[in-house]
Amino acid sequence: MTVRASAVMVMLVSVAACSAPAADKNAEKKDLPPVNPKATTLRDGFATMDRLVEAARDEGALTVVGLPRGWVNYGEIIDRFSDKYGIKVTGVSPDASSQQEIDAAGGPQGVPDVFDLSLDVAVANAKRFAPYKVTGWTDIPDRLKDPKGLWYAGYGGYMSIGFNPRKMAAPASYAALLKPGNLVALPGDPLRTASAFSGVMAASLSGGKPDAARGVDFFAQLKRAGMLTQPDRATSLLDWDYLNTARAVAAEHDKQAWQVTIPRDAVLASYYVQAINVNAPHPAAARLWEEFLLSDEGQNLYLKGYARPSRMEAMEMRGTIDKDAAGKLAPVTGTPVVLTIPEQDQAKSYLQAHWPQTVG
Repeated sequence: MTVRASAVMVMLVSVAACSAPAADKNAEKKDLPPVNPKATTLRDGFATMDRLVEAARDEGALTVVGLPRGWVNYGEIIDRFSDKYGIKVTGVSPDASSQQEIDAAGGPQGVPDVFDLSLDVAVANAKRFAPYKVTGWTDIPDRLKDPKGLWYAGYGGYMSIGFNPRKMAAPASYAALLKPGNLVALPGDPLRTASAFSGVMAASLSGGKPDAARGVDFFAQLKRAGMLTQPDRATSLLDWDYLNTARAVAAEHDKQAWQVTIPRDAVLASYYVQAINVNAPHPAAARLWEEFLLSDEGQNLYLKGYARPSRMEAMEMRGTIDKDAAGKLAPVTGTPVVLTIPEQDQAKSYLQAHWPQTVG
């Protein structure tokens, strides 16, 4: 046999060897059920993550709503998802409130595939969502997810006190803010701004129980003493810890001073929940987006934006948490309180009736 003939034989054997795995792979693929992009779980709809990725890439696009790039690191989250899976992400109405997100579903800018919502808006609009339980479903606390998978928390935080340590001592409680000389602010009108409303309710907690009347009275005392002011003049600001922590990091870069504390006697928690539009134009991409957000990678990206991942406790137990990012958060002691929908509704009604006359 000549050298050329030997080389040809080697090439034929090599080609045959390389072709075998591909044939096996195709055979395995034929044994799998058809893809169902509207299924309620990864296993039922796609069987494997690779098939979900393939189906999402075939759709090629995802539309999100109400996601400012500077909010809890969403800029990096969107870019990472798009680069990783080769899917174009289009954002509409980035500054929309949760209710405006729902309203946008019927608007002219394109139907959003997914939502990022406050709990109350999600519960009130559950019929608009497609059920889907992500792979990390069991890691999400039961109180933070719908049993059918219509919505589930992605991230959240605790109401905190941001303060200037050069002008006041670290407050151990909300009551400590009543000390003469402090200037206290809310991040808006509590009748219109969710974070300001939560600030009032955090100050209202006693023994883990909310009392809107107690919260209104607290701020009425501040107002009468001339200690309730605007954020740009305040020595302390009540806001979510991820926002106050971002201010603290920015202040450090500017050689200014800002610190964050969460009073142990009043730990108010709130989470933003994820949901898939029942009429999502890109149902596979929507499900891949949720899988990404609730994966260790996605949850750690929220953590880089100082938000607390909904799977944080499970990730800490497994050692998959970004310890450097987690170390930047204010410590939390005490039992977190999440207001129920009836508690929120009752408190909002009380504030509507009493805040304008006593505080506003």
